[in-house]
Amino acid sequence: MEQVESYMRDLREWLAGTADAAPEEMSDFFCKRLDGYEQHMAIWKHSYQRFAELLPEECRTILDLGCGTGLELDPLWRIHPDLHVTGIDLCNEMLDELKKKYPDKQLVTVCADYFQYDMGHDRWDAVISFESLHHFLPDAKLGLYQKICSALKAGGVFLLGDYIACCEEEETLLRDVCMEKRKRFAVPEDRFIHFDIPLTLEHELALLDQAGFRAEKAWDAPEEATLIVAKKK
Repeated sequence: MEQVESYMRDLREWLAGTADAAPEEMSDFFCKRLDGYEQHMAIWKHSYQRFAELLPEECRTILDLGCGTGLELDPLWRIHPDLHVTGIDLCNEMLDELKKKYPDKQLVTVCADYFQYDMGHDRWDAVISFESLHHFLPDAKLGLYQKICSALKAGGVFLLGDYIACCEEEETLLRDVCMEKRKRFAVPEDRFIHFDIPLTLEHELALLDQAGFRAEKAWDAPEEATLIVAKKK
């Protein structure tokens, strides 16, 4: 309880200190930070490894949503070198870096909005996403999760590694601040912005269940991502 209270105090202070900052468009945010992106994301080193270990051995065709430069793919390809991966991201510059890193892998990159991308039906052994989906509201995520479920083959798995709100207070606070910023800076509803609006674990799992998955928390640790395994019902 004390840790949560301390965390929430720090969060409120940070939000107060950034109250006048306009939200950045999603792809612009990452493109501007490409040079230091992998160094910054190295904080998830152990989460990336555990994430890779959760992929079932029989999986061969993988769809990666918000793949960036492929940091979650590094350990996956070490464990499963024959994976066929399609990676989707809004930032074309990040996809270029991904292709440079893995010229010898079975990799297709798509610069697109994964909410709009045609994932197909009964097509993938696994869909994965790491630290990407906490930027979106529940209604949008539910529609995406339903599309993912349809796109997976029978027995397919959705692996999600993400920022999960510590409590409903955090979830509500960040969503309210995000909505206020959108209104204040006249950001259109259909424009993606880089602002965190995570759900609690309870609410995340409920969305996945509603979308047609049997989902459970697989792993988390202090200062690490929460990893969720969602199996198609």
